[in-house]
Order: sequence, then C-alpha cells, then structure tokens
Amino acid sequence: MKNRLFLSLGFITTLGMLALITPSLFAKEETKQAKEVSRLEALTKFAKVIGIVENYYVDEENITDLIDKSLKGLMSNLDAHSAYLTASDFENLKVQTDGEFGGLGITVGMRDGALTVIAPLEGTPADKAGLKAGDIILKINDKSTLNMNIDEAVSIMRGKVGTPIDLTIVRKGESKPLQVHIVRGIIKITSVYAKKIAKEILYVRVTSFDKKVVKDVKKAIKDASWAKGMILDLRNNPGGLLDQAVGLVDLFVDDGVIVSQKGRYKKDNKTFDASSSSTITKMPIVVLINGGSASASEIVSGALQDHKRAVLVGEKTFGKGSVQVILPVTKKEAIKLTIARYYLPSGRTIQAVGVTPDIKVLPGELKVHEDSFMLKEADLKKHLKKELAKVEGKKIDDTKEKEDKKKIITKKQLQKDLQLKEGVDIIKALIITQGEKK
Repeated sequence: MKNRLFLSLGFITTLGMLALITPSLFAKEETKQAKEVSRLEALTKFAKVIGIVENYYVDEENITDLIDKSLKGLMSNLDAHSAYLTASDFENLKVQTDGEFGGLGITVGMRDGALTVIAPLEGTPADKAGLKAGDIILKINDKSTLNMNIDEAVSIMRGKVGTPIDLTIVRKGESKPLQVHIVRGIIKITSVYAKKIAKEILYVRVTSFDKKVVKDVKKAIKDASWAKGMILDLRNNPGGLLDQAVGLVDLFVDDGVIVSQKGRYKKDNKTFDASSSSTITKMPIVVLINGGSASASEIVSGALQDHKRAVLVGEKTFGKGSVQVILPVTKKEAIKLTIARYYLPSGRTIQAVGVTPDIKVLPGELKVHEDSFMLKEADLKKHLKKELAKVEGKKIDDTKEKEDKKKIITKKQLQKDLQLKEGVDIIKALIITQGEKK
C-alpha cells in the first residue's frame, strides 16, 4: 500500500510538472509563430508600398532607385553613423581609405540631427579657412544638408584638388549664417608633434589616430629624458584607429581595462586591457580636450581619467562612442552598420554623452600687462647685435635659433591659449607634489 501511494504521488507530481511545462512550451511556440507572421506582414507591406509608388507616383521611378532610396532611409533612421552605400558611395569610401584624395580636412558628425564639424584637421584647407569645431554646416554649395546623411555630405565635399567649394555654416555666438569659401587640397597630416614648455614639461599634440601614433608618442617621451610632466593635447582630434588609442593609454597605465565594446551578440563583445610591459612613464599628465575631441581621443582621455592617471582640462568632448563595420551587400554595394558601443573602464558610455573634463576651461587669451620698456630693450639689444655683426663682416646663422623656436612653446604663446596655460599650471603643481612624495 505504501509503495502504491508513493507511485501514485510520483505520477501525480509528474503530471503536474508536465502541466506546468507544456503551456510554457506552447506559449513560446505561439510567440515565435506570431513574430514570423508579423515579419511576413511587414515585408508584404513594404513590397506593397514600393509597388504603389512605382505605379502611381507623378514621375516614373526605376525600381532599383526606389529600393536604394528605401535602404538609405532605413539605415539613416537607425543612427547617425549607419548608412547604405551605393556603388559610388562604396567606391568613394575605398578611395578615402586606400588612396590619396582631395578634400577639405574636416571630420563631421551628426549632432541633434544637424551636420556638425567635429574638428578641422590642423594645417588643412578647412583649418586655414577658419572652420571651427561645433560649426553646423547648413548648406554645401547650394544644397541643403537638412536631409543629408554623413556619407552623402562627405562625398560632395571631397573632390578634385584645387576645386572650390562654398559652405554655409551656423556658428554659436554669430547672429547670422557665415559663408566660408574653401579650395580643396591634398590632405596630408602630421599626426604627432612634440614641443618643450619651460624647463621640464613635455607637450605632445596628437591631431588624429593614424597607424604611427603610439610609435611617435613613445619616441617623443624617450627623447625627453629631461621631462618631469606632460601635456597631451587631444583638442580637435576626431579619432581614428582603435588599436592606437588602446596602445597610447597602455604607455601610461600598468593594468586594468582600457576600453570595452559591447554589442548585441557575444562575438562582438571585446575587452582591451593594459599591460605593465608596455608602460614607459609614470610622470604626471594633463590631457587637453574640447568639443572637437571624438571617438579614439575620447577613449584615451576617458580611460586615463577613470584610472586617475591624468587630469582632464578643457571642455566636454563630442560623444562618438560606437563601432561601425562595412558589410558588403553585393560586389559593388555595402552597408555601414553600428554593431557595438564603447564603454570606459568605469562602465560609463561615451556615445551621445562624451567625456567631461575635471577642470572646465573655455578657450581664450590671458590678458596681461607687459613692460613695454623691457620689451623694447630686449629688441634693441638683438637688433644691435645683428648690426655689429654686419660691421665686423660676420655672417649670422640663425637657422638653429629658428629650429629651436619651433620646438619650444614660449610664454607669449601660452598667454594666447588659456586652456594650455591652465594645463601647464596644473602640471607644475603635480610635479611639485610628486617630488615631495619621493
């Protein structure tokens, strides 16, 4: 009787479990079927609309053009960086990536739906014409940018070297739009250069993250054995190669996460860690950032901030923290698709948020009262020295003097750059503090 009771109870329990599991399985199957039906209905609706437009629109439209327009609309509505690349768009992208091309020298992005200058690259036609980070491009020649995606805009702005282009821009603080005339040029950029400030501060400017950044910065640090502190200037740096951003942080950080990327699928998730074997200096660092600092420069500044390895000075960065890949659709067409987002060591995102500086400093000049007599006296001595050399028949070789000036940031130059001046003052304090600890 006892055994029969246990068997009965076991049978009832099993039936109960089956009763609980079976509806759950049916529910999942019904959900899956409902999704498939919904998917088919949506695709049918899309095909129906395409058919109606093809047959009844006022102008005769080619079915291929209708599909291309639909795909462009689809991709541009996902986010500001995803795009459908037609045959010509795809070819232009290859030229930009692999070859030499004529352009303006600006990096653009979408901010609140407006085509915005992230940064003009130093020494390029756009920089010389006076374009600034944060400028909104309203028109390219006579074409409005209001319904234009980034790839279309870049395609129009790129062109034959020596050809002109006119941009209508909206700039903060200006009462009306400005007209900027630019002549396209070959875009060649020195991505890293180093200078000396006072006796013991190394200044390193990184204009973009190309494949030589880590190598060049490492060399600049090793050549500056005299340096006790460093200013890393990432202002108006639109980004570039991820591996170079990771490698640059690795020069200053011993261990821990530098940056991670997370996507919809596990295969798109990656974590990049620091290694003590790559670290080459422990000296204090100040990083200069502004609204033109984006992508890779945000990863560098944000990671150094999270590791408490640097003090960030300047303005909030642009906020471009997503990962795009190019996926071919046909042999001639492709899509550029966002597959993941970047996350800093603390877990915070960059996308649409940016990196906030530790000390906010707006750009500007430092107004100082100079002793005009002392300046005149110094200039007079220099002038008389040259005149004396002429009388004595000596030839003055000032080549070295000119070269040295290129490698040194003077007190006068510091006074014209308030953000840099603030950074230098902070570094001086950090050098003193570090010296006291020793």
